[in-house]
Amino acid sequence: MLVFCEGDKTEPDYLNGLRRLPEVRRNAAVKIEIDTDHGVPLTLVKLAAERKKRNDQVGSGAVDEYWCVFDVEWPRNHPDLDQAVRLARQNDIKLAISNPCFEIWLLLHFKDHTRWTDTATAESESKKHDGRTGKRIDASVYLPKRAAAARRTAALATMHKKNNKRTPHDNPSSTMFALLNALGQEARGDERD
Repeated sequence: MLVFCEGDKTEPDYLNGLRRLPEVRRNAAVKIEIDTDHGVPLTLVKLAAERKKRNDQVGSGAVDEYWCVFDVEWPRNHPDLDQAVRLARQNDIKLAISNPCFEIWLLLHFKDHTRWTDTATAESESKKHDGRTGKRIDASVYLPKRAAAARRTAALATMHKKNNKRTPHDNPSSTMFALLNALGQEARGDERD
């Protein structure tokens, strides 16, 4: 699995923690690439699509899935979100989108959160649960609670589907649970919510 991230701290910290888990190491090779130059969803999806095309042309079967992890951002959304989602579908690139930001996924490890929120609020609320002051996280604080976060985000997805809300109107949401599912981690975790 090759995962492209827009963020260079929070998302890679979480993903690196996840890929260090013994059960993930046994079952999947996860490589992370960070786009610190542009950091927008469309650029990220283009990079993933180009890499996939190049690997397909040379017959490299080393990568079975390509993922992009990015945020929507509120109050001002990233540009070209719809185009990024379409391009991903056309190229079989899977997406883990957090709305408004990755910190909503982090917050959902600790509690339910169903009300609309902006990026600054999601960041602030998530920091209250782990005491961090910057963007770096200790993944070991979150990973035992990943099953609860996956349940909460799946419930949000069901709610948004019922209300016919799609990105970027599905605030709050995160499809990080789909990435966990791809790694066989959907029901893992030691702690209950």
